[in-house]
Amino acid sequence: MNWPAWLPEVILMFNFGVIFYFLALNSIYLILFLLSLSEIRRFVRRTFFSDYDRIMDSGMTWPISVIVAAHNEEKTIVETVRSLMMVNYSEFEIIVVNDGSRDATLARLIETFELRRIDKVYREAVSTEEVVGTYGSLKYPNLVVVNKEKGGKSDALNAGINISRYPLICSIDADSIIEDNALLRLVKPFMESPDEVVAAGGIVRIVNGCKVRDGQVSEIALPDRPLPVLQAVEYLRAFLAGRVGWSQLQALLIISGAFGIYRKDAVIEVGGYSRETDTEDLELTLRLHRYLRDNDRKYRIVFVPDPVCWTEVPGDLSTLSRQRTRWHRGLLHTLWTNRGMLFNPKYGSIGWFAFPYFFLFEMLGPFVEILGYVAVVLAYLLGILNTEYFVLFLTVSILYGIFLSISAILLEEISFRRYPRWLDVSKLILFSIVENFGYRQMLSLFKIRGFVDLLLRRRTWGRMERKGFQASEKQRVSNAL
Repeated sequence: MNWPAWLPEVILMFNFGVIFYFLALNSIYLILFLLSLSEIRRFVRRTFFSDYDRIMDSGMTWPISVIVAAHNEEKTIVETVRSLMMVNYSEFEIIVVNDGSRDATLARLIETFELRRIDKVYREAVSTEEVVGTYGSLKYPNLVVVNKEKGGKSDALNAGINISRYPLICSIDADSIIEDNALLRLVKPFMESPDEVVAAGGIVRIVNGCKVRDGQVSEIALPDRPLPVLQAVEYLRAFLAGRVGWSQLQALLIISGAFGIYRKDAVIEVGGYSRETDTEDLELTLRLHRYLRDNDRKYRIVFVPDPVCWTEVPGDLSTLSRQRTRWHRGLLHTLWTNRGMLFNPKYGSIGWFAFPYFFLFEMLGPFVEILGYVAVVLAYLLGILNTEYFVLFLTVSILYGIFLSISAILLEEISFRRYPRWLDVSKLILFSIVENFGYRQMLSLFKIRGFVDLLLRRRTWGRMERKGFQASEKQRVSNAL
């Protein structure tokens, strides 16, 4: 094949640009990891002496309204509510919002928790689709179920805000389980700085492979299937080596929708959750930053690495593809909507560091990565791929990333030891290597599809297939009897 004379030079220039890009990206990861390492070491020392019983017993501890948005969640909703009822916290309510489910979500809640229609004050601080009924139970007085017309997750969360009684709201995904002391641990920043902290997020870990009994994770283990294990590695890296560092820089752009606490007055003040995006958690966090800085308010949005939420992650490629396409589409929409924050000194570390990072690496990264691999192949076909360049490319694009993933896993093992078996830790380390050969590239393709969907204005949530929580052997025998 006769290649154009200029093509080899262009490919060489692009290849070295890709190397610099990967070097910059992974160096930022390294800086975030070092910040995370320092903070987690301090956090573990402080937590060892923390007296959570005093927070529990204090009359000054703020009560919390826990909101669960549920749409077609019949497989997991009962276990999620049971886990919330076992939370170790002095005063809280559970609000489940059934967002137009077409399955047995509402029926399962009514039957399991002996619910009846009740009259409940509904003040529409944030506009929502029509609420068609509310349910309560004498047996479970702190549980309220709201049945409403389908409006999406954001709309369901807003309905929960409208009916809530307490000054703090906590969002929990309907396929998630929080540990019994998670609220106590996550509310601590609000108790320490009540005038400043407006939002706090906890860590999300995967429940796939774990045993669940009576709404609590009774045995922690990794699944046998490779896809959820790859996501476990990804989650550990993102939370422990990423969000802790961004929190230290006061530039945390996302409180995970799976588990986060907010001041209700602040959320209402900015207009509640937006229905115009597919990543309502990112959008709300960024809007809080923007609004509070625009109004010269002193505030903090923090990440706490200890409170744990266990969530079910996709077990098949089609579900994972829909999830990641939606996530990236929402990210791009939110970044573009708030593009005025980019390099804007008014927004401090967010404008100078976090926003440029998300623009340059999260938005453009998938294209650069895929084109980088294509350029390496073209360089080989043109006969201009030398050994030194290829080794350098592998080092900055793959080996550097493997080092950071393994470091995050070892940080987890040293600090929290949630995976007690060395077999699981070894599996995480192995998959931190494996993810670089196919999985990471596949995620980049999903993200590119999200970019295309945004350009074509395609907005579909997509069906998230749930397997349900895995019961322990003892519980399965008990249920069978």
